[in-house]
Amino acid sequence: MPNFFVALYAVLPMFIMLAIGFTVRKMKVIEEAHLPVLNKIVFNVFFPFLMFNNIYAFDLSADFNASLLLYAVIAVAVIYALSVGFSLIFEKSNKSRGAMIQAIYRSNFVLMGLPIVGNIFGSGRLGMTSMLVTVIVPMYNILAVITLEVFRGKTIKIAKILKGIATNPLIIGSLAGILAAVFGLKLPDIAESVISDMASAATPLALIVLGASFRFSSIKQYRKNLIAVIIARLIIVP
Repeated sequence: MPNFFVALYAVLPMFIMLAIGFTVRKMKVIEEAHLPVLNKIVFNVFFPFLMFNNIYAFDLSADFNASLLLYAVIAVAVIYALSVGFSLIFEKSNKSRGAMIQAIYRSNFVLMGLPIVGNIFGSGRLGMTSMLVTVIVPMYNILAVITLEVFRGKTIKIAKILKGIATNPLIIGSLAGILAAVFGLKLPDIAESVISDMASAATPLALIVLGASFRFSSIKQYRKNLIAVIIARLIIVP
């Protein structure tokens, strides 16, 4: 039971914020047409500050964990391979196979992972978790592009993949934080305050926008695939 309550307290705040987002859209506080713009602002503006802030004061010599990075890479690779095998057996449509593979191997690491770790261990312990972003997010993106291109029967464009990684705001924010930690950069107090405020707003705003984007109308149409993917993602993968 103690473990159950730890898990409950870690995820419940996120579900509440998702519910708030869903409610405000139903109340038409947020217009549906504005959601793509809000989502773009969250990931292009707020999340880079969150990534930087989490790593900025990170003590690389004391807290860096190479074995955790290696474990994450191996785990994602194994899960991806299994998801490809499962989708080839379970689903006949190539278009659906690509979506199914992504739904199984690809977690929303930034939006869900960081809040869960923060809720369990405290926001001061997010440095190493944020460093994982620099490894896991590019890996997710590379595998996603390869998967979608292969199952659409198109040629994989390496330059396009590399450009997507190099211009990813999450990666840019994380790398900036790593450089600041490596060289012991000390920002002015005003800059730290602005960065901290922007970082604090990132997760709640992202969850509210995500909640506002929920659509339950298509559940019936894709029930079979949804059940399979949910069982794989929430029961088998962990």
